[in-house]
Amino acid sequence: MRQTIDKNNLPKHIAITMDGNGRWAKSKGKIRAFGHKNGVKAVREATEYATEIGIKYLTLYAFSTENWNRPKHEVNALMALLVSAIKKETATLMKNNIKLISIGEIDCLPSKAKQELSDAINKTKNNTALTLVLALSYSGRWEIINSVKNIIKDKVAVENINESLFKQYLTTKNVPDPELLIRTSGEYRISNFLLWQIAYSELYFTDTMWPDFTKKELEKAILNYQNRDRRFGKTNEQSQN
Repeated sequence: MRQTIDKNNLPKHIAITMDGNGRWAKSKGKIRAFGHKNGVKAVREATEYATEIGIKYLTLYAFSTENWNRPKHEVNALMALLVSAIKKETATLMKNNIKLISIGEIDCLPSKAKQELSDAINKTKNNTALTLVLALSYSGRWEIINSVKNIIKDKVAVENINESLFKQYLTTKNVPDPELLIRTSGEYRISNFLLWQIAYSELYFTDTMWPDFTKKELEKAILNYQNRDRRFGKTNEQSQN
């Protein structure tokens, strides 16, 4: 097993389902919002470490379309936290040369959240070290259906529809597919995240709750990835040639 990260074998794109904030808070006798607040620290640490070692894209599943079905007080707390976190962290993004973009049904967000998000995206648009992708009001099924609708709207001829064209209709059209998908908190589900894009992603599950996900935990996930044999449907012999 490799013990130190090989900088020549880094995933270009890592996607993370940040799960376990509520259970982490409950284990400490606190309300769920306390877990979400502490989860922001983990976002900062993971983002800064990813930038430091040379990861080019980091996608964080921050809020799914299904999350709108949570209790109203929790959704309100999450939206308020989103506004304050983006406002506070924009300076950190600028300091670390990180570009922010978003995917999902952004129009569903409260106006204040949309404005803060738009401002941060605009301020960081020329940064080049890392692209941080926030998946907000996002689901993989919504994205695929939305892409199909737009292809129909554009009256694309059936014979011209292929994987390459379809990718251009995805919200991630300018982002490479993730080589590594991480999910925290001990759950073993995809949960409607990047369903098209993760066709050949390596999956890594950890029992660590998101607020406890440090750069050491991210390092462990990358080391695990680097010790795998990525074959893309080929045999071992073919993939080594």
